[in-house]
Amino acid sequence: MAIPEYDDMDAIGLAEAVRKGDASPAELLDAAAERIQSRNGDLNAVVYDMLDRARSKVDSLPDGPLKGVPFLVKDLKLTIAGTPTSNSSKLSKDTLATVSSLTAERYEAAGLQILGKTNTPEFGIMGVTEPALRGPCRNPWNTGHTPGGSSGGSGSAVAARMVPIAHSGDGGGSIRIPASACGLFGLKPTRGRVTMSPHLGEAWGGFVQEHVLSRSVRDSALLLDIEAVPAPGEPYAQPPKERPWIEEVGVNPGKLRIGFFDENLYAGEAHPDCKAAVADAVTLCKELGHEVVPACPKFDTKSMVHAYFLTVATGVARFVETTSAGAGRKPTASDFEPATWLLAQIAWKTSAPDLLAAQQVMQAAGRDVAAYFGEYDVFLTSTLGKPPAAIGEVLPQGGELTQMALLRILNNGALMRIALDKMAEGKLAYSPNTQLFNQTGQPAMSVPLYWNAAGLPIGVQFAAGFGNEALLFRLASQLEEARPWAAKKPPGI
Repeated sequence: MAIPEYDDMDAIGLAEAVRKGDASPAELLDAAAERIQSRNGDLNAVVYDMLDRARSKVDSLPDGPLKGVPFLVKDLKLTIAGTPTSNSSKLSKDTLATVSSLTAERYEAAGLQILGKTNTPEFGIMGVTEPALRGPCRNPWNTGHTPGGSSGGSGSAVAARMVPIAHSGDGGGSIRIPASACGLFGLKPTRGRVTMSPHLGEAWGGFVQEHVLSRSVRDSALLLDIEAVPAPGEPYAQPPKERPWIEEVGVNPGKLRIGFFDENLYAGEAHPDCKAAVADAVTLCKELGHEVVPACPKFDTKSMVHAYFLTVATGVARFVETTSAGAGRKPTASDFEPATWLLAQIAWKTSAPDLLAAQQVMQAAGRDVAAYFGEYDVFLTSTLGKPPAAIGEVLPQGGELTQMALLRILNNGALMRIALDKMAEGKLAYSPNTQLFNQTGQPAMSVPLYWNAAGLPIGVQFAAGFGNEALLFRLASQLEEARPWAAKKPPGI
């Protein structure tokens, strides 16, 4: 393959090669294109080809910090003028954007070469990436398993070394879930840290944060420096960083007080592999000189789960409405996947006071979680409740699909809310530990420290206080140095 060392280099390393004249942007583009062509067929990670666009720009790239580095963007929310953002919906798969998202403009100003868009579930609502429109995305560690979701295509592509980094988004774990499933580093920033301008101020009531999936900590830190420049009119404010996050990488975090919890936060029982991953991380953190004790933030689980899904349902309903309006038609069940339509129906039957009550539940929990981080520097859990799921395991099947069809006919709000709570209980058993920090706004990261006996990655989640990405980058780089993971590759890569 062209540039054999490409597979082992992170984005900063590739950019350094360009600056030194050891590789040209055109050579890096060809190396990435070759890997996409040879590896994507088994994985279905890249679903929209932008290679011709990239080739037209390769000789005039801005002289940014990542000049020439190949990059992929998630096919959800983020827009690039002249290309479609399908959101894995058949109604918008061919609709071309007229304006680029500010974050996309920042990526290209940094010199990144955007080569394509990656697979995602419809409107990003699932913790797996198996949309009806595109078909399932697969995990390069074992193609019978999911790479997670909703940034599953980005996770699969980075793990398979098609690109060193890829754009992602996280509304309930959608950066951290694929990071865990694919053996990558994934950080969800503090609420509102990365702008969604000019299209949105927030998504899913502020749950969604955009960033990247990467193999190295330093790539993630540099990309957040590139993305997180305040834009006018933002609905949220965050504590400013003291210095660039890239400068936090390699800084000793000092002796941290870390609370850990080896059970699931929201639903189900923790799988033995996930408990083992937490135990392994606890041992490692103690060896690094940190104080690690059992301690979990306090919150009302049932109320928080209900508030989460009610808020998501509202966001999905709005997505359904705007997508249908863009297609020039009224929304109908036949235009969307069953789970998407059920969530929209629930939202349309929800009163404004019910949504306000959910917001108040989450705001109260936010104060309680903030108090926790007044006592502990970091909170440690497994990222997922189980190892990466088999393809098809998490999607609605059989009786669930029948129930959804019946609810479409009955259109009864009370029954729908009961169905929502039951669906939440079942689906959250797979990914029960990430949503809390979308609801309360704190930054959280998944770190690839553990692989199970089957060779599947099991990520470990660390969360910190509001606005404290700096601490997470310091800790992550310390863990990366103590337990290097970048050399671990999926079979055949």
